[in-house]
Amino acid sequence: MEVIRKEKDFKRPFKNPVLTIGNFDGVHLGHQRIFRLVKEKANEIGGESIIYTFEPHPVEVLAPKLKPLLVTPLEEKLRLFEEQGINVAILANFTAKFASQTPEEFVKNILYDQIKIRQLFVGHDYTFGRGRRGNIALLKELGRKLGFNVEVVEAVRVGGMVVSSTLIREFIQKGEMREAAKLLGRYYLLSSQVIYGHGRGSRKLGFPTANLKPAGLLFPKPGIYAVWAIHEGKKYAGVANLGWNPTFHDQKFSIEVHILNFDREIYGENLRVEFVERLRDEVTFPGPEELVAQIKKDVAKAKNILRLN
Repeated sequence: MEVIRKEKDFKRPFKNPVLTIGNFDGVHLGHQRIFRLVKEKANEIGGESIIYTFEPHPVEVLAPKLKPLLVTPLEEKLRLFEEQGINVAILANFTAKFASQTPEEFVKNILYDQIKIRQLFVGHDYTFGRGRRGNIALLKELGRKLGFNVEVVEAVRVGGMVVSSTLIREFIQKGEMREAAKLLGRYYLLSSQVIYGHGRGSRKLGFPTANLKPAGLLFPKPGIYAVWAIHEGKKYAGVANLGWNPTFHDQKFSIEVHILNFDREIYGENLRVEFVERLRDEVTFPGPEELVAQIKKDVAKAKNILRLN
């Protein structure tokens, strides 16, 4: 997939571009439906499938205090775009100046003049331009004037729920990982560098852990989870502990992953963790022996869950 980080970096004309626009946080089932339609139309007219998205997230510029923790950080989002079979991802540099464009200016100057769009697919609630004044009716009107088609994609529902990034974020923060997975179409994933921890997992408890750098990420509710740990493309069963390790009176939030059947030092390397199911809350135990006994139960339970997944 070709990634274009600024409009000025367009180094070639696009062939019959079929486009969708949005933040696409989560790359959930609703987004995936739009992407399928974009690809189908591009194949039909011999064109290129293009996602036009924004970096940074518009809320970070327009209302920094309201910025949500992202379900999918940028690099993970780009990986998922590529996995969906998209040809080109355009990352518009979202600034206050960019946000000041009127809807008409955005459509004329960028979509029409720069990209020369042929077809546009948008979600049912799409708004755009300064003050979010642009709506679907205006978009269709501009499309008729300039000569491109606009198609609106209705919301996807799962179990009566409208799939949305906001709802997925709520499920994750409640630790309801199976509900989040139903809307994402996959398990929720954290990707981070492995850092040095207290060293007690291997030394005191006999359960070595990979400690992740907990910075700027959307975390599931603190507790113990059955997970898949992915390192260098290989997937391993595991158990993750998110929280403050109350038995040892830790003061800092940590993410520790005990990877089953894995015996390598991977400090400084990247680890991807898929959260399958929450097992329990963190508990304060009288001492290490009682904690070890519980960890053994957690591992056995996680193995059973992951065997079925």
